[in-house]
Amino acid sequence: MTAVNYEQKERVVTLTLNRPDTRNALSADVVEALVTGLEKAHADRSVSCVVIAGAGKGFSSGGNLHELRALTTTENKSEAEIAAWYQSGIQRIPMTIQAVDVVTIAAVHGHAIGAGCDLAAMCDLRVAATNASFAESFLRVGIIPGDGGAWFLPRLIGMARAKEMLLTARAVDAATALNWGLVNSVVEQDDLMESASRLASEIAALPPNALRAAKELLRSVETEALDDSLKRAAKMQAKLQRQPDHLEAIDAILEKRKPHFTGVM
Repeated sequence: MTAVNYEQKERVVTLTLNRPDTRNALSADVVEALVTGLEKAHADRSVSCVVIAGAGKGFSSGGNLHELRALTTTENKSEAEIAAWYQSGIQRIPMTIQAVDVVTIAAVHGHAIGAGCDLAAMCDLRVAATNASFAESFLRVGIIPGDGGAWFLPRLIGMARAKEMLLTARAVDAATALNWGLVNSVVEQDDLMESASRLASEIAALPPNALRAAKELLRSVETEALDDSLKRAAKMQAKLQRQPDHLEAIDAILEKRKPHFTGVM
């Protein structure tokens, strides 16, 4: 059984966490397979969007508690070794998601707990089933988000809400998640994958090079000053306007037809 299934349909890839026996805990093999899948999609110019989902009854139960416990029991790792374990392991997920130019969508059903909640928060967009539940549950086991969740979550729902989730460790249901801006939409459980795929297809129908550039621009504004962002946008715009898909998009609008984008640079 593969840790993460990779399936492509047209310009959309679906990565399915495939460890239902552990409620898709982010064990070392899942982390490796997820990072590999994301990097593969990013490198493939025929891909524009990635949907991340979970097999079985839930999205992800977060860190693998057996692996976490072993760090200080059977493996007796030092503080430095544990820190290195995080950096070379689960922290590769946020670094990869932040680096890829393909749009990422989390399709969440059931529990998204701890690092599972953070994985959803790392994605560009989130579609939740009505039975979805989100929890920053780290304090319940005496740790903090070692996966980057404390960086992503406040940017998504604001510092006050992020503090409430982390410092109480309470679960948030789908309706509350929608109200807080933690998810973009809530759908019936049976419609989850269809809704996420439909959103992904809508995004993937846009000019592929411009789509990746938009993702890059949005990523850069998190750290850039306005003048630097404007300079970056001008350079990116100049490059895009010299590509065939730009003229194809305009011609299709003027000719009242469906565009055909090639992604030619």
